[in-house]
Amino acid sequence: MGKAIRWCVALAGMSLALVAAGGAWMIAMPGVAVPAPARVDAADEARLQAQLLRHVSAIAGERNWRRPEALEAAAMYIEGQLKAMGYRIIRQEVPSKSGPVRNIEVRLEGAPGQAGKGVVVIGAHYDSAQNTPAANDNGSGVAVLLELARDFSGRRAAPGFGGVNLVFFVNEEPPHFKTSMMGSWVYAAELEARKQQVAAMYSLETMGAYYDAAGSQHYPLPGFALVYPDQGNFLGFISDSGARAAVREAVGAFRTTARLPSEGVAAPALLQGIDWSDHWSFRQHGFPGVMVTDTALFRYPHYHMPEDTPDRIDYRRLAKATLGLRDMFSSLYLEAGQGKAKP
Repeated sequence: MGKAIRWCVALAGMSLALVAAGGAWMIAMPGVAVPAPARVDAADEARLQAQLLRHVSAIAGERNWRRPEALEAAAMYIEGQLKAMGYRIIRQEVPSKSGPVRNIEVRLEGAPGQAGKGVVVIGAHYDSAQNTPAANDNGSGVAVLLELARDFSGRRAAPGFGGVNLVFFVNEEPPHFKTSMMGSWVYAAELEARKQQVAAMYSLETMGAYYDAAGSQHYPLPGFALVYPDQGNFLGFISDSGARAAVREAVGAFRTTARLPSEGVAAPALLQGIDWSDHWSFRQHGFPGVMVTDTALFRYPHYHMPEDTPDRIDYRRLAKATLGLRDMFSSLYLEAGQGKAKP
């Protein structure tokens, strides 16, 4: 009997060790989570705050298959901004419950014959859930992508990459979510059909809520609170376990910018929230995909609510996130040098 008990204890110990090792594997990220001191670029941050507020305010309002006129108005606003930056607009038709809608894409070209690593896709969905003005989800992501496009205008992909594609996706929200009518699904399926290699995909999703109060950050499992902050003041980089390398690369590069606290996790897809954005479509097609987010409903009390209005967003820290991502993407995927950004 004593021997059996010892075996059970040993087995339980090994099980706990395996669980601990698995947990450490999911959360281990390079770099320092909280920069000290954080980098401040006052002039750039002030300019960006005003621009981000303008973009979010311009598209705020329910915009989806039930409100096709508002969805079209948001699409036209995005296209108008991109054209003013000097881009050529590429439209991709997407089916929806109210008729054809579209993804909106612009591209930074790569060097000819140097596309071995594939393309990089940076995306944000511009549609809304029902009964919400969707300022944070996902007006914030759209605003950040527009300002990245402004800073990247005139630049090229770094050697080895086939290009950097900036895509404004439609139909991310229900009832299209996780269906073949999701804009990102249509886009990823076309890449797969063309046998296009994808180096990485980033989904900019619900990015504007930041809180310093203790207890403002929540998690899908209680154990996460033991290793992650209880203050909702960081930017998250999230995907399933199969995209761990992409998450780690992004977190490591973002942390070198020293602008905003950041956390990363690569966890099983069955965990609540891990695949709640357009990166899901890319993962389904075998491409590495990462969600960049403020963690949405785990922090933001107005998620999918009528109260998700432009005044709820922390534009100061959203500007810091934008600058950090600008530097991160530049270091990972773009040739050195400046573009021809317009104010």
